[in-house]
Amino acid sequence: MDLKELYQNVIDGKAPEVEAGVKAALDAGIGPEEILNKGLIAAMGEVGQRFEAGELFVPEMLVAARAMQGGLRILKPYLAKADVKAAGKVAIGTVKGDLHDIGKNLVAMMLEGAGFEVVDLGVDVAPEAFLKAAQNGAQIIGMSALLTTTMGSMQTTIEALKAAGIRNKVKVLVGGAPLTQEYANKIGADAFAADASSATRMARQLIA
Repeated sequence: MDLKELYQNVIDGKAPEVEAGVKAALDAGIGPEEILNKGLIAAMGEVGQRFEAGELFVPEMLVAARAMQGGLRILKPYLAKADVKAAGKVAIGTVKGDLHDIGKNLVAMMLEGAGFEVVDLGVDVAPEAFLKAAQNGAQIIGMSALLTTTMGSMQTTIEALKAAGIRNKVKVLVGGAPLTQEYANKIGADAFAADASSATRMARQLIA
């Protein structure tokens, strides 16, 4: 049993085959961490690279991420038992007043696929909720906005983190269609990501 087939099935977005592949690998005595790293994480890394190269598009990335999540669901209890540590803890949400969630959901799935523990705060998330997540151990706060009218909530959240005295303990990653690197700099975010794939890359850099 090697993990090449599992890896390829994740890239191809074949959810039932991915779940079966994870079960087969566990039955064959392959360690959960190896299945995670060589099967799921490596495949999602490849998906991200192909997306950035323009070979894959958002629909293919979504299908691959969903397939990966199916495999991860089976693997999670084994990872917990083996005490495999997550790459880091990220709390992610769409900011107050904004109800768009497709981009945010894709970022959350890609982060899970990269081995992060993800706390999804949902949409219309108030600064207080992001603050609470940071106080509860999130190392990265990920904020998404698709409306120019809601972008200001990102700055309000960063101010709330400062007021609570924990801004230096947490990294802030922002993204969404109307955002730019300039805006991220202006509000004092640590990083800006234009899409789900670069969000994962940025999260890795922020944790490092």
